[in-house]
Amino acid sequence: MKLVLLLTFCILPFLTHGQVTDKTSKYASTTVALGGGMSNGSVDFFHLWKVGKQKKFEVGLGGRLTSVFGSNQYFSSAPPDLARNNNYVDSVFLGSVQINALNIALGFGYSLSSKFSVGFNIDAIGVSFGSTKQGAYIKYLQRANTAASPTVFNVLLVDVNDRGTLNSELFARYQVSEKWLLKIGLQHVFTEYTTDTKIQQSPIVNDRFRRIVNMLSVGITKRI
Repeated sequence: MKLVLLLTFCILPFLTHGQVTDKTSKYASTTVALGGGMSNGSVDFFHLWKVGKQKKFEVGLGGRLTSVFGSNQYFSSAPPDLARNNNYVDSVFLGSVQINALNIALGFGYSLSSKFSVGFNIDAIGVSFGSTKQGAYIKYLQRANTAASPTVFNVLLVDVNDRGTLNSELFARYQVSEKWLLKIGLQHVFTEYTTDTKIQQSPIVNDRFRRIVNMLSVGITKRI
């Protein structure tokens, strides 16, 4: 279905305590993930409304900060007109990768029992930031030096139409105490860089290059 460094593990204990009602739930999580030669750390907060006759379903909104790290990664042409045809896809190779993405996210959950629950969340819109990286543009076997920075604007448009850096997570969660839960999951992470020039010239000019990875994730959630 892209560590927030030790600071994220210090955030949850300082969050304000609140009451869980029969209509809403509030969760804050810190998560780390690994996969595809990359890693990430994220911290998020979700406000969910309980729906359905038995109030087992939850749906709502939240926010997430994801920091993605990697090395020696290939990013491929991102615009949909290029990404849909392998003959049109060129690459940018970056020796070092680090992108921070702050996004508004959609969240969904379902309670299997008093202890177990499953859920899904996905970034919808936001911004990315990070330092400029030096790399190489690769077309066939030819290489040219280039520089690239994280694509600033992130937006969920479905599959290859997506833009920027977006994180989504499918997870299972176990409640270990009244306030604390452990979770494991699978993250599907889009990461994207924009080169300093429109270095790809055919079949259309392009400066956006994407890497998509699946990561196994583990995290700690606090019920607020």
